[in-house]
Amino acid sequence: MTGQSLKALTEANFEDNEISINVGGFKKKMRSNTLLRFPETRLGKLLSCHSKESILELCDDYDDTKNEFYFDRNPELFPYVLHFYNTGKLHVMGELCVFSFSQEIEYWGINEFFIDSCCSYSYHGRKMEPDQEKWEEQSDQESTTSSFDEILAFYNDASKFDKQPFGNIRRQLWLALDNPGYSVLSRIFSVLSIVVVLGSIVTMCLNSLSDFQIIDSSGTPEEDPRFEIVEHFGIAWFTFELVARFAVAPDFLKFFQHALNLIDLMSILPFYITLIVNLVVESSPTLANLGRVAQVLRLMRIFRILKLARHSTGLRSLGATLKYSYREVGLLLLYLSVGISIFSVVAYTIEKEENEGLATIPACWWWATVSMTTVGYGDVVPGSTAGKLTASACILAGILVVVLPITLIFNKFSHFYRRQKQLESAMRSCDFGDGMKEVPSVNLRDYYAYKVKSLMASLTNMSRSTPSELSLNDSLH
Repeated sequence: MTGQSLKALTEANFEDNEISINVGGFKKKMRSNTLLRFPETRLGKLLSCHSKESILELCDDYDDTKNEFYFDRNPELFPYVLHFYNTGKLHVMGELCVFSFSQEIEYWGINEFFIDSCCSYSYHGRKMEPDQEKWEEQSDQESTTSSFDEILAFYNDASKFDKQPFGNIRRQLWLALDNPGYSVLSRIFSVLSIVVVLGSIVTMCLNSLSDFQIIDSSGTPEEDPRFEIVEHFGIAWFTFELVARFAVAPDFLKFFQHALNLIDLMSILPFYITLIVNLVVESSPTLANLGRVAQVLRLMRIFRILKLARHSTGLRSLGATLKYSYREVGLLLLYLSVGISIFSVVAYTIEKEENEGLATIPACWWWATVSMTTVGYGDVVPGSTAGKLTASACILAGILVVVLPITLIFNKFSHFYRRQKQLESAMRSCDFGDGMKEVPSVNLRDYYAYKVKSLMASLTNMSRSTPSELSLNDSLH
């Protein structure tokens, strides 16, 4: 059929005010004046086509004998499209898949803004729900995978001793040193380690008091010999602890890849570096400035408190919570940064001429940070009425900003605490008396379910990608 005959046929059909639509076998005649109300939609654009090529760009097939336009689409969803053309509103039934519906109306060129108010809230809520669940459950999936991988890594490390000299003895020592609560020996060792750590921290704090400081003949304060003895005993214990763990480790090359072993190393390095620096300074007076480095390194002893993480389920759970709550923590810092920036500029504008403490924007940043975090040192306060109102708004905004993510973080902490307790229980359930007898108890069904769920979520996300996104991905890969 030539373009002129097709154009004449189309114009004749417009005179009949009807066109024939076939959607997956569902046939319907539609009036042209109804479609012309929405000329930007797919069916509306059909009325402006005057060649078969342009028609086939909008539909899947065209029967010029019947003047019927065929679309290979879901016929069960087309009645919603018909209802839109008749009423100008879209309605979404509760049993429909919102993503299929969204793809369908996108194909027909209908915008989501046409969804009626009675269905809009439910539709957009259901459409966003999977993303919210993915946001909230990703840490659970990661933690489940992490728990399973940790148990397998623990079991794999324990099995390495079977091929090593004195394997059973080294395995028992390794379990006693690295797993507090595994046996009576491990509990005793854990208690001794905690006592030494706390003693070292208390000694460092007491040494800073003037009542416990000794002044030499040159007027330089020196460390109390009693505290120095405690410090040396602590270093000797920490060194023995690290060397013993390294000696019975199943894999020497991967020993310092564990965070707790790195903490053990950092707890003794400042002492030995300080010792070397002092020896260098004594032998070469021209390097006296290195003594300041030794003073800074002595302050790093406070990080020994992190050694308690090896013996505390709560501290390990806190570390896992921070690791898997980086989104919430990031949002908290973002909200605080925005609030501090806004209120600092407002306070500066109001108080810069009357308050010397708020005469610069950096000074106002400090004030806004203290106010939004509800610390309230009181070193800088606004004096004017407008400044006090700004401070009140800053404090109230800070309370809201801090409180909102705290609930999510606390719930994750509770989750990771339970998970850590279950992980420790699974590790203690292993029997290594005469070699490897049994695998730690792991809920493989839950692990498999999470893996399948993660895979299905990935496939769903791929199916939701628009043609432009898919073509972009193809061009990138």
